[in-house]
Amino acid sequence: MRRREFIPLLGGAAVAPLAATAQTPPKIPRVGYIVGQSLTAAGHLIGALRQGLRELGWVEGRTIELEIRSAEGRPDRAAELVAELVGLKVDVLVTGVSWAALAAKNATRTIPIVMVAADPVGLGLVASLARPGGN
Repeated sequence: MRRREFIPLLGGAAVAPLAATAQTPPKIPRVGYIVGQSLTAAGHLIGALRQGLRELGWVEGRTIELEIRSAEGRPDRAAELVAELVGLKVDVLVTGVSWAALAAKNATRTIPIVMVAADPVGLGLVASLARPGGN
């Protein structure tokens, strides 16, 4: 191979890995959110979550994805909804009711869970408020 053929080949080889890396889209975090009531009844809660995320710089559809599920007031649906969100590989689970938090705790040991619960220690969701442990 002559020098004039080799130099362009070398330059192309150096640029190719950079081009491939630059085209990889960043991973967008997915938040799974389970509300206890209907989506209509929980509209103000969902709106508050979206507003809070926007205030922190998270833009739904661009920098974060929300997967919202409603139990329609039926605690027996919690395990099914959590399993669906775990299957979607969400990065965090948010629950608005204690029974959904219990279903989330039973479904995963690796996905972080953010919950609303009146007595998380009494329900067995956390070891203590000072040192909750788990996920």
